[in-house]
Amino acid sequence: MNIDMIRAAAGRAKGIVRRTPLLSSPFLDEIAGRPVYVKPECLQHTGSFKFRGGWSALSALDPETRARGVIAYSSGNHAQGVAHAAQRHGVPAVIVMPSDAPQLKIANTRALGAEVVLYERGKEPREEIGQAIAHDRGLTLIRPFDEPQVIAGQGTCGLEIAEQAAEMEIHEAEVLVCCGGGGLTAGIALALAAEAPRMRVRPVEPEGFDDTARSLDAGQITGHGQPEKGLCDAILTPRPGDITFPIMKDLCGPGIVVTESQVRRAVALAFLRLKIVAEPGGAVALAAALFHGDALAPGPVITTISGGNIDPALFARILSEHQG
Repeated sequence: MNIDMIRAAAGRAKGIVRRTPLLSSPFLDEIAGRPVYVKPECLQHTGSFKFRGGWSALSALDPETRARGVIAYSSGNHAQGVAHAAQRHGVPAVIVMPSDAPQLKIANTRALGAEVVLYERGKEPREEIGQAIAHDRGLTLIRPFDEPQVIAGQGTCGLEIAEQAAEMEIHEAEVLVCCGGGGLTAGIALALAAEAPRMRVRPVEPEGFDDTARSLDAGQITGHGQPEKGLCDAILTPRPGDITFPIMKDLCGPGIVVTESQVRRAVALAFLRLKIVAEPGGAVALAAALFHGDALAPGPVITTISGGNIDPALFARILSEHQG
């Protein structure tokens, strides 16, 4: 992995991947006690940053390999990102998804033209299912985060942050990133190390699923030991990736852990103050920016909202809990 791969991915993404804005709100600044700038990847195609990695991976394949089709495993956002990238390339896609994934994500993945194969989370290993189908059908497996071209695609978000921050004359900041397996975190960290080296990336995770924070603290990969099911389903992975963790270890500051109540409030505030729809897993970094200022260096903070594919009923409940 290197910055040249990210720049190449950015070149292939021109005219396809959305350049999401960098937003701010005086109301959020007041809560955080500092300037807060929000990168809303919930406005990306398919409602999350995952389209960046999906497009990067598919567009990097040679045409003959790509034409045979691709397969991915995901609880939802990577599924939709790969499915839409495959649809735009006009090639088949098979997506292995847990049967208890949000129904909106399953329905959207099918609507994007992918064949969805469901499995029982905690009982069947999705990696083995995906590898078996890939072998049997001659498909290319695109892993959700521990895949160089996927990381390169996610890193294009970091290139945009560097450009947009420079336009706003922000040269030094903590950059908070919603972290599951570390693809987005590692990609942004690589991009900023090259383009904005005075910015420091901080991975953010929900309480109980802080495998990256624990791994960074221990200096080696450590799992959280919990079932991969909870409010922040989009970023619940058992451990950081073998490719992503060394990058995060070299380039990131300590991880930050937020509570579910903080995440729910961040979801509501994103809507009330920015008019942005954030899913819980996509709001953990904003929660850290707003409620964990004591863990941050002084000065401005830039935070990702990594996805907005929230179940409508859950979104309604959260908004009813937090009216202001």
